[in-house]
Parts: sequence; C-alpha cells; structure tokens
Amino acid sequence: MNDMTAIAIPDGSKPDHWATDQEVRWCPGCGDYAILKAVQRTMPEIGAKPENTVFVSGIGCSSRFPYYMETYGFHTIHGRAPTIATGIKLANPELDVWIITGDGDGLSIGGNHMLHLLRRNLDVQLLLFNNEIYGLTKGQASPTSRTGTKSPSTPFGSVDRPVNPCAFALGAGGRFIARTIDTAQKHIPTILKRAHANKGTSFVEIYQNCIVYNDDVFAAFTDKKNAANTQLWAEHGKPLLFANGTKGLRLNTATVELEVIDIIEGATEVVLIHDETNRMLAQLLIDMPFGEFPMALGVLYCDPAPSFETAVIEQNHAVAKGKKADLNALIRKGQSWTVHDAATHKM
Repeated sequence: MNDMTAIAIPDGSKPDHWATDQEVRWCPGCGDYAILKAVQRTMPEIGAKPENTVFVSGIGCSSRFPYYMETYGFHTIHGRAPTIATGIKLANPELDVWIITGDGDGLSIGGNHMLHLLRRNLDVQLLLFNNEIYGLTKGQASPTSRTGTKSPSTPFGSVDRPVNPCAFALGAGGRFIARTIDTAQKHIPTILKRAHANKGTSFVEIYQNCIVYNDDVFAAFTDKKNAANTQLWAEHGKPLLFANGTKGLRLNTATVELEVIDIIEGATEVVLIHDETNRMLAQLLIDMPFGEFPMALGVLYCDPAPSFETAVIEQNHAVAKGKKADLNALIRKGQSWTVHDAATHKM
C-alpha cells in the first residue's frame, strides 16, 4: 500500500503530480508507459483526489501500476484484484477504485473473480491490458493468444481458442464495455473519463504491445498506415463509419448480421447508427472478425444499472432498522442433529 503521508497534491493538479518517485520498471518501448501517462493525464481532468483514489492490481507486468500512481494502492495476488477491490469499495464506498489487470492475470486464474465483479456491477473502473501473451513470465501463451501462437508453453503453436475479453465481459453481465489502444493518446483519456462517469463496473480493454515477447501482434490495425482502414471508432448516435468515411456498417435484417458497405457520394442513410445502449449491437461489434471487418473501438456498450455496493448499503440500513444483528443466534439457528453409534446406540 502506498504511503500517503508525504503526498500534497494541490487543487488544479497537473499530470506530473500523479507520478511517484519510484523507478518505472517496464521494458523500453512497452505499451504500459503510454497507458500510465494517459491515466496520469486523466486524473486532473476528472477532479480526482489522491487521498480518495485507490489503484488495485494483481500479478503481471501491468500490475506494477499502483507503484507509479501517487495514490493509495494495493499490489495483490494473482487474479484476486477484483476481490480486494470489492472489499475496499464495501468498506468505504466513497473511494474511487481502479483495477489494473492483464489478459493472463484477469482472464486465467482471475477469470472467476472478474466474472462476479462484472455481474455484481461494483462501482469501479477495470482496465485490462491485453497483449495476448504472458510477459512477466517470459512469453508463454495467454488466454487471449491466437490459435497457432508459438511460445515456450506452445512450441508447436497454440491449439486453444482465444478468449475475447469484451465478449467475456458482456456475457458476464457487464454494463459498460469499451476498447482502446495504448498508442491512442488522445482517445484513452476520453474513454477513461466515460468509464469514471459510469456508476458501476466499467470494463476497458486496452490493446497493449509487448515489445519483447509479442511485438506488433496488433500492427494490422494499430500501425498508422493501416489505422484509417482498419479502425472503427464507435460514437453513440453517430454512423458506424471508417476508412475516412468511405465505408460503413449496415445491418442485414434477414440474417441479423453486419455487413461492410461502400459509401457513395456521402450517402450514409443506410449506415447503422451506433446505439451504445443496445446489447445486441454491442455483441455484433465485439464479434466482428477482423480482416473482413474493421476493429471496433470506443464505448461499445453502456447501459447503467444500480451498483452492487449501493444495494448492499441499502440492505444493511434496512436490516439495522429492524433488529440487532446477533451472530451467536445466527450460528445456532436451524436444526441440529445428535450422532449415535449404530452398534451401541451411544453418542
């Protein structure tokens, strides 16, 4: 846990105020640096207070994050960051809690914990750094690694079908789901601000390049030369366009599938309008096979619902008005049994 005794961040803080004196120890060129800078830039813009902010992480390269944020922080155990964050939020619902995890930490050993966080809708921001590899432990295949990925743990190529993080989040009952890229420095703060404004679990997948063990795995849609034709930035209420507005998405109502269409002379009447409250549309955007379709980025789904800690607090208040809690009575509540020896009938 970070020591807050020496922190004195003024009102109207700047990004540098949110950086600690700790040496940032990621590989040179790692995408985590860009994400860290984007988060530090976002903190002043959302009016965050260090004494009211907590970063919680599990295990992995991404999980060094709390050391580099001038806030409270917990570097916990593998996959259990959602569990620790739940305890923090229930103990003090006024805290602003951020969870930092990776595709291995969050979707392998931590998959069960993340599932329950999402279905409960705890009011936290969860940033999942997806580099499709285990970086900290030297490049083994992770749950998101593509079929055929060669690594120390899959020397002949992975035969697993990869997890789609956003599909997992949507299937688990997530109410806010977004995607962005580590190099999209103008876009990440926008997504983070939207995630912070949502009162519930905000799931943000960030494509993050591991320069050592999985370099350029996302280059097909992250390279500047490819970006215009391969990235579709979804905005609520706006047409789903890409390739500088020359292509768009249309819904085939007969097959209930998306189609890529050419836009002729700016005519966008048939182009699908993004509705981030539409769960079916979110599922279609998340499931689009890249190559035939662009990569959907931005806020893909946002349909707020009451948060978990709010319901727990309301329930506790209701119980407190009724009768006093009696742990002794609770333990002894219900039926009891006396065990006899079958042969002697003695206890």
